[in-house]
Amino acid sequence: MDLSIDEKGKALREEIRDFLAKRLPPEYVRKTLAGEKLTKEEHIHWHSLLRPKGWNVPLWPQEHGGPGWGPMERFIWEEESGLAGAPRLNHVSQDLLGPVLIEFGTPEQKAELLPRILSSEDWWCQGFSEPQAGSDLANLQMRAVRDGDDYIVTGTKLWTSYAHVANKIFCLVRTSADGPKQAGISFLLVDMEQPGVTISPIYTLGGMLSVNEVQIDEVRVPATNLVGREGGAWDITKFLLGNERLMGAWIGVNMAFARQVRERLEQLGPNGRKRSEDAALAQRVAEAETDLLALRYTTYRVLADELSGKAPGPEVSVIKVRGGEIMQTLTELLMEMAEAEGMVHPLSVPHDGLSVVPFEHEHMAQQFFDRRKLTIYGGSSEIQRNIIARRLLNV
Repeated sequence: MDLSIDEKGKALREEIRDFLAKRLPPEYVRKTLAGEKLTKEEHIHWHSLLRPKGWNVPLWPQEHGGPGWGPMERFIWEEESGLAGAPRLNHVSQDLLGPVLIEFGTPEQKAELLPRILSSEDWWCQGFSEPQAGSDLANLQMRAVRDGDDYIVTGTKLWTSYAHVANKIFCLVRTSADGPKQAGISFLLVDMEQPGVTISPIYTLGGMLSVNEVQIDEVRVPATNLVGREGGAWDITKFLLGNERLMGAWIGVNMAFARQVRERLEQLGPNGRKRSEDAALAQRVAEAETDLLALRYTTYRVLADELSGKAPGPEVSVIKVRGGEIMQTLTELLMEMAEAEGMVHPLSVPHDGLSVVPFEHEHMAQQFFDRRKLTIYGGSSEIQRNIIARRLLNV
């Protein structure tokens, strides 16, 4: 494995660091590292600062407005932006749908939709999971029946991230019940700003509004909104999820959390002594840091394969599982070391109109609870371990 960074890569890392130091608003950093959600307007502002360099779409080629980066440049960006506390980009639109349209979309779809993602005019959400089809996507039931030049779409999507701020949704829909289940699924683009689309919020364990239920009732969708061929969504889905899981290591973000954990460990605890003098706590922190270092090198190995022309394989399942577990561990350590007296669940009713939890600790608690979902979405850890067992360990 040769992942030595050449002079060009080193120069890019310095350029990114310099840009983030000068242009990243400190308030966005504070919110991101504290687990506080940025508003849609703040996200759009951040995208506008990145757009002249194409860094708001790091996976896109230059001809579509991106930087034309390869795997190493993208990794440097993810690492440095995460470590700096930069807000995550509009992941669903820019990292998931954008590459799908570039790879599978028609010229007309690319010409119409990619510029609207670049400008933040369109915000997309992902309609995959359903009440009876979570990790088992092949079991989805949302129907799309062809009627002339349109499809009539009916069904429910669940756990749909940020549907409440999106105006479009890309859905896996069942266009045929014949043959294998996977063969009857198509990839369809749906405008959410029309009658028949109902969005119902779902508040997470941390009291955050980030996921929703989306009901689509006999909504007419132009057949030109079909991406790829009818019944061909399975290949598109594997392409999309491969991109998503490769980002699941959260290397830069986890490094930022690890830095916060280390800083708190070296501070004085309530007994007036450094927390690092607690041997058990210091060992847990060291174990988390070691796990993160191992994950980073595992990600390097996947990058080395990608740089040699090999498509991401089952190793990305290892990255996805461990990336989520490590972030859960780090946020748990941060919670424990916060030592906020009277710490309560963030949904608790304030006493006499005053919160009983310090503001910064409230968001820390929200972040801790919210990170529980990392080992569920994008393919649960149980599913990922089955992939590891079958395709890596040949069990």
